[in-house]
Order: sequence, then structure tokens, then C-alpha cells
Amino acid sequence: MQTTKGNRLHIGFFGKRNAGKSSLVNKIIGQEISIVSDILGTTTDVNQKSMELLPVGPVVLMDTAGFDDTGELGKLRVEKTNEALKLVDVAVMVFDNSPLLPAEIAFLNRLKENKIPVLSILNKTDLGEYDKDIVREISEKSDEILKISIKSDNDIVSNFKESLIKIIPDDYIQDIPILSDIVAPKDTAVLVIPIDKEAPKGRLILPQVNVLRDILDIGAVSVVCRENELKEALDKLSAPPKIVITDSQAFKKVAEIVPDDILLTSFSIIFARLKGDLTAFVDGARKLDALYDKDRVLILESCSHHSVEDDIGKVKIPKLVRTYSGKEIEFEHFSGHDFPKNIDKYSLIIHCGACMTNRREVLNRINIANSYGVPITNYGIAIAKCLGILDRAIKPFAL
Repeated sequence: MQTTKGNRLHIGFFGKRNAGKSSLVNKIIGQEISIVSDILGTTTDVNQKSMELLPVGPVVLMDTAGFDDTGELGKLRVEKTNEALKLVDVAVMVFDNSPLLPAEIAFLNRLKENKIPVLSILNKTDLGEYDKDIVREISEKSDEILKISIKSDNDIVSNFKESLIKIIPDDYIQDIPILSDIVAPKDTAVLVIPIDKEAPKGRLILPQVNVLRDILDIGAVSVVCRENELKEALDKLSAPPKIVITDSQAFKKVAEIVPDDILLTSFSIIFARLKGDLTAFVDGARKLDALYDKDRVLILESCSHHSVEDDIGKVKIPKLVRTYSGKEIEFEHFSGHDFPKNIDKYSLIIHCGACMTNRREVLNRINIANSYGVPITNYGIAIAKCLGILDRAIKPFAL
């Protein structure tokens, strides 16, 4: 199964114009995906390339525009470079053997403030030794240093990977479990997958695929059915399943069928733990008990998709929240990797399942919400709360 971008280590390449970022990315990939030129500002947007970088594993390389760009267009390029920080797990800063710009120092400080590990590449060593004071200043703000000349060195890729491995965050290497701490080999897990208007024809959606694959990796048994066949599927089992996992939109019907002594949760809640902070999302759901008329709730999606007639974010969740709270709530919707400004006007943020983005971006959004004092939760947890089954839905995770 191909690893999606949301489950890959995101490596951002940063530096001023013509420091060698694009040349380094092309060397690592082994092909020309980024234009290389002596003209300043050749890279105009964030170029992304998914690949297997052994022995690191699946990664996304992000080649950004120089943050010393100038002019109106340059300002937009720099904004795109700064936005890339929301996705980056590891930063590669590329220097060009010249005096440090204030922008370079400021960016290194931003990386530290965001707790992003930094590998600093001292490029263009063919031009001579780096000034000792410059090396010292870069070293103080970096987790690892590598001196290279992209023009003349032959072992750049192997040396780069060796240095990169040293700074990959421990929580990325260890991985957050999907189900391996809940389901054991030979256990049975029942997956309830409705076929509705939002389900891509002929395919399962990503959280369902990830959960199914994890069950196979564990060595457990999976039973897949729609909500209408669930009771019959349970009756046919010789022993009760360890857990039933459902699409959030079928939560109410499934909860009525599944006996209380069988663990029950949703794909979205599993992803809330995998991609974000489950405790923070559960705490955020409590705001649903304290909403008032005319409160604003932000529905925040991490990708753009074609809306259907009964879209979960635009139709189903607003209807559930209004019914649960009994209040006239105002809903606003925002999608994509950008983050809306002035979020302090919202009483609550309800985030999507984050299947198409990475954990760094979701945690960044949680931190921003916290800094403004705005509670944040996610689709599955909000739905479970509105249906009165949240305690049961989070029981498998021993919160």
C-alpha cells in the first residue's frame, strides 16, 4: 500500500536564494524536480516530492523559496515558505559560505521556537573555509551540522541521510499506535463502513484503509460490513469481537446494536489520537455543553473536497450541534492547509479527521487554538458527544 503524504516524515529545505536548496533536493531524489538556476528566486512556490528515503522510510521533501526574496511577488513567496513550517517535521537549513543575513538568524530562531529539529548544511565549501564565528552561531541554533560542496562532493546523499537520522524526532520513530495497544493477535475487530455519497466509488477512505492494514499487521481478524449487516455479522461470530470500529456517521445506529461489554469507537477518534492530541480534543468537546445563541463555531478541514448534498462538515455536524445545544449557533467553514486569522472570535473549533495531513500540522493548529483560549475538538469526538456516547467511544484508549 502506498504511504500517503499525511503519514510521511515532512522534511523542509530552507535558506536564502541560491544557497543550493534545490540542487540538494535534486541530488537526494536523483532527478530534476526543482529548477536550478543562477538567477535569484527561481523557486517560486513550495515544491513537494514524496519518496522512500532509505533507511529513513517514506518522506516528503519540501523545497521552499528563499526567505530573502524581494518585491511584491517575493513577499508572497516568503509567506508560502513560512506557511510550510506548519507541516515540517524536520528542517534542513542550507547556507552558502557568505555572511549571515538577519533573515537566516531569525528563521533559525523560529525553528527552535517551534521545536523543529534542524540540520544545517554548510554548502559551497569549495569556496573556502567558513568563518569560525558564523559556524559557531549556526551550531548554537542547530541540532546537527554537515559541511558539503554540492558541486564537487560525491558522498552528499549518504552523508545527508546519516546526519538526518540523528535528528529525527523520537516520537516519529516510535510511532503512535493505531490499534496495536488495544487489539492483540487473533482478536477479532469488526469494521462498520457505510457506503454513502462521500465514499469514493470503488474505494475505501484513508482512515478505513489504515485501520484495516493495521489489523492485518497485528495478526488479528477483521470483519467488514455495512451498518445494515452489523447485527447479522455479530450473530455469526462464534465469540464476541474485541472491538467494533464504525464510521462516525453511523455511530448512533451501531451503538444501539453493539452490546455494552464490547469496545466501540470510530475511525475518526482513532485518527484523533494518531494525528493530534486525543485528550485535548475530548476536553474541547466539553464546550458543546456551554454554547450560547449566536456563538460562532469554526468547522476546520485540512483538505478541499467536493461537497455533497449532506456533507458531514457543512450539513451533518452543524445540525447535530444545534440539536444537542438547543442554541442558534453560527457556523463558518475553512478548508486547506492555511489557518484562518482572528480565531478568537470563535467559541469552538471542530477539526476534521485529518486523514490528508500530518500530525505536525494538527498539533500546530491545536497549539494556536490554545494560545487564543479557543477549545478545539474533531469530527468523531464531537459527533459522539452530541449522541451521548463519548465516554463509551473513548473507553478503548483509557483516558
